[in-house]
Amino acid sequence: MGVAAIPLVALVGPTAVGKTALAVTAGESLGAEIVSADSRQVYRRMEIGTAKPTPEERARVPHHLLDVVEPDEPFGLSDFLRLAQAAITDITARGRLPFLVGGTGQYVQALLKGWQVPAVPPDPALRAALEATGRADPDALWAQLLALDPGAAEFIDRRNLRRVIRALEVCLKTGEPFSTQRRAGPPPYRALILGLTLPRAALYARADARVEAMLAAGLADEVQALLAAGYGWELPSMSSLGYAQFKPYFREQASLDDVAARIKTDTHDFIRRQYAWFRPGDPTIHWLDAAAVTGADVVALVQAWQAEAKRET
Repeated sequence: MGVAAIPLVALVGPTAVGKTALAVTAGESLGAEIVSADSRQVYRRMEIGTAKPTPEERARVPHHLLDVVEPDEPFGLSDFLRLAQAAITDITARGRLPFLVGGTGQYVQALLKGWQVPAVPPDPALRAALEATGRADPDALWAQLLALDPGAAEFIDRRNLRRVIRALEVCLKTGEPFSTQRRAGPPPYRALILGLTLPRAALYARADARVEAMLAAGLADEVQALLAAGYGWELPSMSSLGYAQFKPYFREQASLDDVAARIKTDTHDFIRRQYAWFRPGDPTIHWLDAAAVTGADVVALVQAWQAEAKRET
């Protein structure tokens, strides 16, 4: 089987919309294995705040790309692509169906569209200098990137300091614009892309309820354990949604109620940004109402897609 013929089902959508539960239910019936497309679930020790699948869910359907690195180890898009591509090839070779599930839009798009990403290793000293500039004057950092790579404005959100820094790092280390190195190859998979969505108010309410459930499950203790193990706030992992908001709490500058409110607000902002990657009008995505769709519905869609592929061969 050639790479272009590899079938792949992708289940995408914003955080808290119900992707994991639906993927597990449908995947169990389809003989699927799940490849996580979540940039934070790769970190070990970070269970509650990243909403990792439960042990029971992992027992029902095998999962890949969870617990890949420690919280202080680097992990980026090139790492995700390498590991995800290997996992999909392995799953397919064993006669199983790969399910790509997650809300990190950059990861999903890069995999499905065949992005060729420069494998430039992180330079801690350069990153620290760029971060200092970005904290002092984010506009200056953005201007520096545009001077080196005007094309970066087409796909990088200037508010996303981490992505701006990474693009600058690649430009400065290679001497070439990041946008010309991040080129797309031929689509590597025959993909069925299913998107879960809800009206915004309903989605925010579901996200808020999940924040409360995380706090009740011991999220504050999880963050405290990470700090006690020596993982500092400067790490990308600790800047994650659901973790960074605890910084004033552990400095005795905010209450748990303050933390909860901040996580909810930042989650709403995050959801809005996710929809920039997963647009409801995107014709390549088969959109499903998260409040009504069932595992049986997904199974039927996948089976129809598989049957169509057989007729075409």
